[in-house]
Amino acid sequence: MQLELLNEQGQATAKVDAPDTVFARDYNEALVHQVVVAYQANARQGTRAQKDRGEVSHTTHKPFRQKGTGNARAGMSSSPLWRGGGRIFPNRPDENFTQKVNKKMYRAGMAAIFSQLARDGRLAVVDSIALEAPKTKLLASKFKAMGLGTGHANSVLVIAEAVDENLALASRNLPNVLVVEPRYADPLSLVHFKKVLVTKGAIEQLKEMFA
Repeated sequence: MQLELLNEQGQATAKVDAPDTVFARDYNEALVHQVVVAYQANARQGTRAQKDRGEVSHTTHKPFRQKGTGNARAGMSSSPLWRGGGRIFPNRPDENFTQKVNKKMYRAGMAAIFSQLARDGRLAVVDSIALEAPKTKLLASKFKAMGLGTGHANSVLVIAEAVDENLALASRNLPNVLVVEPRYADPLSLVHFKKVLVTKGAIEQLKEMFA
């Protein structure tokens, strides 16, 4: 398929050949959902912890006598049935949240996302993004000239074939702009950002990765 090539004023000046296997694939919602959820799960850290009945602060004194009170028998206040007692199956810091997604599924899911972005008009192609100096104002003005805002409603993900120091430093102060190389593009960012800007050189790298 062919994608429109935008100039620095955001106008379509030419067409760029893009592989159908990456940018013209059918959208598989179930697969995309699985890939995004797995990416989020694999990023989780097992930092939460709860106490079991042996770890909570308690006394071994029997709360009340065995018979005659009308209550159920109780031997210790650390029982999970009691308020302030321990958890039966507590969360542990070493809990593993990872989900396995094989390479073929991941590539197909990423290609489905790129294809849907192209169909929805959320994907744009430019020759390159180069800055003369590491100035945030320069990058923000470049986006503004192209008709791309930098607010939350107009967030931009830039996928460039190479991210130099000027581009990296200029983009890090824009809260709703993320600049990455193709190898660091992830499914969550592709779904989250409103607009995806891909350089012409990055298309070939995406083809090698996901075709």
